[in-house]
Amino acid sequence: MPTGKSSSEKSTAKSLVPTERIDRVILRIRGQNVMLDSELASLYGVTTKRLNEQVRRNRERFPVDFMFQLTAAEAEVLRSQIATSKPGRGGRRHIPYAFTEHGAVMLASVLKSPRAVEASIFVARAFVRLREWAATNKELAAKLADLERRVGGHDESIRSLVAAIRQLMAPPPAKKTKIGFHQEKG
Repeated sequence: MPTGKSSSEKSTAKSLVPTERIDRVILRIRGQNVMLDSELASLYGVTTKRLNEQVRRNRERFPVDFMFQLTAAEAEVLRSQIATSKPGRGGRRHIPYAFTEHGAVMLASVLKSPRAVEASIFVARAFVRLREWAATNKELAAKLADLERRVGGHDESIRSLVAAIRQLMAPPPAKKTKIGFHQEKG
């Protein structure tokens, strides 16, 4: 049974990273959805050093709304969240750059490799999916607020149902798990 995909689309899908991986590496920093230079380098099949070298050589193609360098504090927070190693222990020696959707696509044109061009399509689609999800979530929140206003003081069970739906919409709180054996104090 035909799937509707051309053979080039099938080979592209097999040669690249799954779109779920791309979705997971899109971060929210300074109110923008971004991807770090190291993640894009991995997707585009180049080293982070080579990627950043090309950015430096083509600086005019990357205005501030396409990319920015993280502050030391932002980098430290990311280091603790994604468990990267510290500089001097094989980790990064430079503070990472963050690329917006436009910056990620511009990188593909600067790198000029077939893999970068193919991967940029998946990256752009991941950013679009994220935007669509956010828009859907906003619409749902607006509909819930409208429903809440309509039921007003009529029925407590409807208000509790709306409250439960709101809790399900909220992202789960980040848990810090301790690694190793721990002895309870007491």
